[in-house]
Amino acid sequence: MTGSEVAHHGLNLVTPLVFLGAAVFAVPLFRMFKLGAVIGYLAAGVAVGPYGLRLIDDPASVLTLAELGVVLLLFIIGLELKPSRLWAMRRDIAGFGLSQVVLCGGILAGVAMLAGLTWQGAVIAGAGLALSSTAFAAPLIGDRNELASPYGQRAFSILLLQDLAIVPLLALVALWSPVTAHAGSTSGWFTGLEMIAAVTSVVVMGGYVLNPMFKLLAKSGASEIMTAAALLVVLGAAALMQVAGLSMAMGAFLAGVLLAESRFRHELEANIEPFRGLLLGLFFIAVGMGIDLGLVASNAAMILGMVLGLMIAKTALIFALARATGSNWRDALKIGTVLSQGGEFAFVLFAAAVSGGILHAESSAILTAVVTFSLAFTPLAFAIAQRVATPGASAIRNADFSTATGNALVIGFGRFGQVIAQILLLRGVDVTIIDHRVDAIDAAARYGMKIHYGDGSRLDILKAAGAGKAELICVCVDDAEVALKIVDFCRVQFPMAKLMVRSADRNQSLVLAGRDVDYHIRETFESAVKLGERALAALGAADSVVGDLIKEFRQRDMERFNRQLSEGVYAGAELLNKKSAFEPTQ
Repeated sequence: MTGSEVAHHGLNLVTPLVFLGAAVFAVPLFRMFKLGAVIGYLAAGVAVGPYGLRLIDDPASVLTLAELGVVLLLFIIGLELKPSRLWAMRRDIAGFGLSQVVLCGGILAGVAMLAGLTWQGAVIAGAGLALSSTAFAAPLIGDRNELASPYGQRAFSILLLQDLAIVPLLALVALWSPVTAHAGSTSGWFTGLEMIAAVTSVVVMGGYVLNPMFKLLAKSGASEIMTAAALLVVLGAAALMQVAGLSMAMGAFLAGVLLAESRFRHELEANIEPFRGLLLGLFFIAVGMGIDLGLVASNAAMILGMVLGLMIAKTALIFALARATGSNWRDALKIGTVLSQGGEFAFVLFAAAVSGGILHAESSAILTAVVTFSLAFTPLAFAIAQRVATPGASAIRNADFSTATGNALVIGFGRFGQVIAQILLLRGVDVTIIDHRVDAIDAAARYGMKIHYGDGSRLDILKAAGAGKAELICVCVDDAEVALKIVDFCRVQFPMAKLMVRSADRNQSLVLAGRDVDYHIRETFESAVKLGERALAALGAADSVVGDLIKEFRQRDMERFNRQLSEGVYAGAELLNKKSAFEPTQ
């Protein structure tokens, strides 16, 4: 191999190295500032692209490969959509979700036509802006443990419909594209038959061939073959749809839905996930590379106005729809703001529209910038809505603890705290319960229970709730760091109270063992032991044998626990050895 050939082969590694380096640097940085991975990928693309450092001059050269990330994402979405799950959410999906996409998309398309776009381009632009970001909205709700709340479920229903909507929207781009229309000489009828045949083929293969194929391959015991087969199914379905003139994403989505009930679903998802994450990140980087900073700067005022207009319009429209379909105003406001941004699928749709000749590159760049900045503003908008929507915000934050006279204090009223509180109440114990989640307080109030609003990690709240007079303090919060902070406060400030703590796992129990708590328990340990006990009995083991085995298991587990505690070799050991920030110096 000549020197020039070596140099040429060496240069082939520059592009992936640039992508990986940009992603590794930008994504953690943006996540640290609560801006999300999508913004990080886009910023990385801007930085390395032709309008930034010019490390890569041709975004189109990587966009084709990057689009496979979208294909794999649609496959995984399909895998999650079990018919039973769809049926349970059918009203919100078909009613609330579809109404949101149609209403928002229609109004935004009208505005786009007034701005000078063709009717096809306006429809695609309006539909793209009507979609929200699952990658942004779901974590924002999840960070507050509100995905299971009424507004969280309704917001997720809209996101689910939007994820489904991208499939027909991409198909619409393919049908309207003048590029596709002039690429061949086949008649419209023949093209339609090709599309029907392609969809039918995927459905038949998914229903009758894929499960037996995966069953046969699983017997080989070669995990890499299962990974190869999963990729073959996704890319094969995508290629078949592409040949028929439909979107690759639609084929992958159909394959996923058809395998949603398969017993191989979880393995398929695990095999696809690493490729999906990397290729989807690559897609966002490629989109970022196409953002013309000069164009954005020269149209900064217009883009900012479009961002604010988009977020206000979507919030107002979704708020009105939510109220009309049964949500209270607080939930409606939170749904509206958490879905007020443009979504990651808008990038997919706009890129496809540019490739298909439906949108001009300049229009797509401006729309992409609008979506990007709307993503960046979403956390602030949602935080404001949370503050406004908190019922009696000022009253709650200055909550009246005059009735908090219990000799037992339960901090956290989740699934664990609820059981503890009910047991204590059955005994007639006077219990004071505090929680910072408004939904939990409202739910408890419907059953006649009094929950005080308050953040248990704040010393003033603990004192106001009567921790100084309590005989027993039960820490039942989900967050391990918050639990440890409460433990440190209680150990120093309320040393006379018995302190009992819920532990998420073994590592947290090891940390708590060094904090001198009176009792701690791993939340899943006892239930798992009980199930193991019943499993032995179900297999025919005598009661005495089961008892001896369980006793031996507990003894061995305790020995391992004590050994780990003495050696300090476990995740979080530094917390145990670190002096508490709340412990007075000796």
